[in-house]
Amino acid sequence: MQRFFPFSFPGALGASLLALGTLLAAGCQKHHEVPHALAEAPASARLAGGAAAPAERARAREDSAAEAPAERFLAVRHDLSVEVAPDRLPEAWTSVRDLCGTLRCELLSSSLQRETAQQAGAASLEMRVLPADVDRLLGGLAGVAQVVQHDTTSEDKTAEVVDVEAHIRNRTEFRDSLRAMLANKSVKREMSDLLEIQRTLADTQADLDSSATRRKILAQQTGMQHVQVRFTPTRALVQGARTGPIGRAMREAGEVLADSVAALITFVAAVLPWAVVAVPFFWGLGVLARAWRRRRARRTGA
Repeated sequence: MQRFFPFSFPGALGASLLALGTLLAAGCQKHHEVPHALAEAPASARLAGGAAAPAERARAREDSAAEAPAERFLAVRHDLSVEVAPDRLPEAWTSVRDLCGTLRCELLSSSLQRETAQQAGAASLEMRVLPADVDRLLGGLAGVAQVVQHDTTSEDKTAEVVDVEAHIRNRTEFRDSLRAMLANKSVKREMSDLLEIQRTLADTQADLDSSATRRKILAQQTGMQHVQVRFTPTRALVQGARTGPIGRAMREAGEVLADSVAALITFVAAVLPWAVVAVPFFWGLGVLARAWRRRRARRTGA
């Protein structure tokens, strides 16, 4: 053993303990210097330092996410116009509304206007439907009504969703770092620094709640498709021969004749009560006039 270790065992142990003590002393000194530096530094500088590491991690995740294929978020909208027989319009409207209740569908608004003597009937439905159930909804609609127009539009919300999600991640890490700074009791801070940290934490949480609400709205727009259906009663097509000037003139002549007859009826209805009173009155005046003339003629003859 003396040949391989030229020093004695107690001497080696002492040297090791001496080196370990030196390292511990240096570590303790460094540990005490760091809180002292944090206590003397402005709160804004410490906040920036606390958020630097999460920001770097967020940038690293964004770089890695940029390398992966990004998922697309599309806001799809369907606008449909359908025609139904006037007597079946309420039934068709009710059928489609009930079908929405059996699917993964959210009814946003519904309106039904029944047919009257003055106006035609109409109805509408506005829904949000999961993409997997859109075909079933459209199939059920085609079974009860005739689709005369179907417009589909889509808006790409991918960039907005990615920005909101990245903002939420960054704000979440920054909020957690602020909470960790407040929970760390080993570092003594001034009251003004604590108040600044708490104020920054409250602002960060409010910003995070606003971004979370925006993300929910985007999830509704991109996770479900917007479907709006307008129901109108079936209209009879006018013959092509009557769509020219002659046809228009005949329709206008009929309207003029109808207006004239309506005006005559209104005039008769307005004059008739007065005629009931005026005719007997003038007839009585005529009788009196004739009697007076006969009496005058007899006096003249005498």
